[in-house]
Amino acid sequence: MKFFKTFFLIVLVTSCAPIYVNFDYEKQHDFTKYKTYNYYSDIETGFSELDTKRLLYAMDEALKAKGFTLSSTPDFFINITSSDLQESQNSALGVGVGGGGISIGIPIGKQNVNKQIIFDFIDENGIGLFWQALSESSFNPNAKPEQRELQLKAIVDKVLVGYPPK
Repeated sequence: MKFFKTFFLIVLVTSCAPIYVNFDYEKQHDFTKYKTYNYYSDIETGFSELDTKRLLYAMDEALKAKGFTLSSTPDFFINITSSDLQESQNSALGVGVGGGGISIGIPIGKQNVNKQIIFDFIDENGIGLFWQALSESSFNPNAKPEQRELQLKAIVDKVLVGYPPK
């Protein structure tokens, strides 16, 4: 029963909030040499401390499933940054007064805020930045912790579809 609840929540979260991801990488690079990773100690994700922990946990689980190991002497480092993007308001109610040419636009509904997250994979002993993913999706920081955790997991899963590049 718990499986069905979790599955339903994942479907609900991902269906209501599409996640867009763009990838960029060094085309001629050998990605097979990377087996271990770590995060920069001064990482500033742009999330709350608890959401940062949720995001890093989701990354650890997804990378572990792909065969990578967290290490104190990693093959590459991961840096994650994010920013909020205001979605333009498309709905407005116009009120005008004839003769004088006065009109006022009143926005209808609330402003949507999207979160843009950039994932950088960096080889400090070699090429530097070799892989990057940029994701954009809606993210509600006021949602219940379980919902935020599922949303962050969905983002990480979609981002890591592109790593390593095929």
